[in-house]
Amino acid sequence: MKVAVVGATGLVGSVMMKVLEEGKYLPLISITDFIPVASEKSAGKEVVFNNRKYKVVTINEAIAMKPDLALFSAGGSVSFEHAPRFAKNGCIVIDNSSAWRMIREIPLVVPEVNGHVLTGSQPIIANPNCSTIQLVMAIAPLHKKYGIRRMVISTYQSVTGTGAKAVQQLENERKGIKGARVYPHPIDLNIFPHGGNFLPGGYTTEEQKLVDETRKIMQAPDIRITATVVRVPVMGGHSESVNIEFEKPFETDEVNKLISTAKGVVLQDDTDKAVYPMPIYAEGRDEVFVGRIRRDDTVENGLNLWVVSDNLRKGAATNAVQIAALLFRNEILKA
Repeated sequence: MKVAVVGATGLVGSVMMKVLEEGKYLPLISITDFIPVASEKSAGKEVVFNNRKYKVVTINEAIAMKPDLALFSAGGSVSFEHAPRFAKNGCIVIDNSSAWRMIREIPLVVPEVNGHVLTGSQPIIANPNCSTIQLVMAIAPLHKKYGIRRMVISTYQSVTGTGAKAVQQLENERKGIKGARVYPHPIDLNIFPHGGNFLPGGYTTEEQKLVDETRKIMQAPDIRITATVVRVPVMGGHSESVNIEFEKPFETDEVNKLISTAKGVVLQDDTDKAVYPMPIYAEGRDEVFVGRIRRDDTVENGLNLWVVSDNLRKGAATNAVQIAALLFRNEILKA
């Protein structure tokens, strides 16, 4: 099977390569040809995959090589223009940008939650936003049992979600080095409630993604969701405070059991020992960590959760590779 990573020199692209190399989800032996793809500026550079050096090629060169699978992480405009060209050439595309997520016929997939929508009828598959992935992983078993009426979400998002230049800005500020800025304000020793671009109603595009994508993945258009996205000076992963109002009554012990038995989710909730999810320990892991589970007595059937996950792995690269693995197992994607 020929596998291309489009955006191979970027932060998420490099993690996609790492997840593929690990072979935990998609058998490494099934990848007979590897094609790293980037912009013309990066063409000719070398990357290492599975202890072998590969030259980076352009998009046009990659299309001519006819990959069977293309993992895209090169931005929305690149994906919107070029993903159909790969698909037309018989390639399955799994795209990490926002370009295709809200198009009705395009599957938006978190395998543990709605993997059943992968029927092979669409050659382009959308990978959800990082914050959405960890959210639905935590709440899907709860929605199935109790029905979610309303959610209030506050995110605390790592600079890695913005990319390598944001990480560099943070590191420069910590060292007192003047350099290029990606953010409108300093990020070190600071937080700001600004993720994405501001929309006319005052919300940001990152906040709107949490609303729209959650409803689509959960097939629950009537869930009322409001969100505030905050950027914080950490690099290990994204954190979320989630306040939920259910349709049905619940017991916290049962909630704990549902979360602890959900595939890909780890319960970390022992406050007597100061055990709760933190991005410093989530970094490099593929699981979604949930803790601080407690009843909200201000509303009927109210619950609070704290959710943490590595946004570059489960929030992006790992989820994309897991989609490919599910297609492989179902013989939609063939070696």
